[in-house]
Amino acid sequence: MSDVKITVTDNGPVLVKGDIELVDGEGKKYETKGMTALCRCGLSSNKPFCDGTHSSDFKSCVRVD
Repeated sequence: MSDVKITVTDNGPVLVKGDIELVDGEGKKYETKGMTALCRCGLSSNKPFCDGTHSSDFKSCVRVD
């Protein structure tokens, strides 16, 4: 299995780099590529994927304590 890196971006999506399997609550699999941007603002019209809608009204900078 390949390495996977998950990055929480400032004021933006969660970026997942690497080969992953993404499945919804009913078991439906989403097609993913080597880099996947997942919405974390809740405003995307293409959930669970980010569509850039966050750029107008989403502020969140997550840091490790």
